[in-house]
Amino acid sequence: MNEWQRGWRIILGCALGSGTGVVLLFFTFSMFILPIIEEFGGTRGDLSNIQALVIAGALGSPVMGWATDQFGFRRVYFFAAISTVLIELAIGIFVTSLVGLAVSIFLIGLIGVGTTAVTVTRPVNAWFDKNRGLALGFAACGTALATVIVPPPLELIVATYGWRAGFISLAGLTAFIGLPAVYFLVHNEPPQQGASSPANGKASDGSFMRHSQFWLMAAAMMAMGAAGSGFISQMSPMVQEEGLNAQVAAFALSAFAIGQLCGRLMGGWCLDRFDPRRISVILTLVPAIGFVLLFGFEGTLIVALAAAYLIGFQQGAELDIFAYFTARLYGIQNYGAVYGALIGLGWIGNAVGIVGVGRLHDVFGTYDIAQIAGAIALILGAILIVGVRLPARNVSAS
Repeated sequence: MNEWQRGWRIILGCALGSGTGVVLLFFTFSMFILPIIEEFGGTRGDLSNIQALVIAGALGSPVMGWATDQFGFRRVYFFAAISTVLIELAIGIFVTSLVGLAVSIFLIGLIGVGTTAVTVTRPVNAWFDKNRGLALGFAACGTALATVIVPPPLELIVATYGWRAGFISLAGLTAFIGLPAVYFLVHNEPPQQGASSPANGKASDGSFMRHSQFWLMAAAMMAMGAAGSGFISQMSPMVQEEGLNAQVAAFALSAFAIGQLCGRLMGGWCLDRFDPRRISVILTLVPAIGFVLLFGFEGTLIVALAAAYLIGFQQGAELDIFAYFTARLYGIQNYGAVYGALIGLGWIGNAVGIVGVGRLHDVFGTYDIAQIAGAIALILGAILIVGVRLPARNVSAS
């Protein structure tokens, strides 16, 4: 229990910091699609292309991960969070075209990634070893809880005051919750950490990119990201196309977040106690049922919420899986460089899913093909994760 006594503040601060960071915009962006189209014109595919500019995170993740290793979590988080607040305020106040929105989203993806798991999982991994999986799950719950709580009032704000007020509200959450939480609660590293030593050499020289284990994880993350991100990017219009209204779509987003919450806690707990590879496969395959439900049923509230929950469950467990695997394989000293590169490649899958789902709808006039592709992508991710070989865990009692 010593880990929990010394590390609970780290978990709470990281949970609040990441939960109110740029990921919240990513998860709620679908709520802005139709109002923005109404003001600026364009199609859902056009908005998907703009949202996919978070692919800039593929460029920003390795840099932010490396910077976290060099300068510490706090400095990197503060820089990224303050920048995100300023850009979201600029979107809400100054943006007058799709081009301006596109540039802003690109910058948020590039810099805001410093408020995500790329950085916040490092202090958690450093302060926890024996209970690392569950600790990662608790820290990741911040995003899930925020996505449960925020969408209904955010939808009301957007409906009443417009989409610009929605962006300003998101900026306020980061400024008044995320930044103070990290400032007062999170320390960079414990004086003596019980982290595992690297099993695959140094990370600072980039040698990890020659390891098959790294590329298996990267490919699995890209496949899983394409499925989950493609769904979340079009969740609101997708649910409305099922014959349900915008309010139900907001609750579906909350169901997705509840699924994330359950996936993160259950996934983290299981990773500490059972074979991580087998658990990872199960946590990836079962949620594929969510895409099958969306494909097979229309206009049913329970089905829409169940599908959103299952897909969210996989997205929640995914963060635990790859952060846990990275710490086990490469240790903590250069964790940021490895995990940042992994997340950067994962953003490629996210962008493919975001663009693909919107464009498939433009071409076929339905989300059916995209839903089938989502299920196939999760199956592929599960197959790839089977190939990852983890070293024996250091069961220290730190």
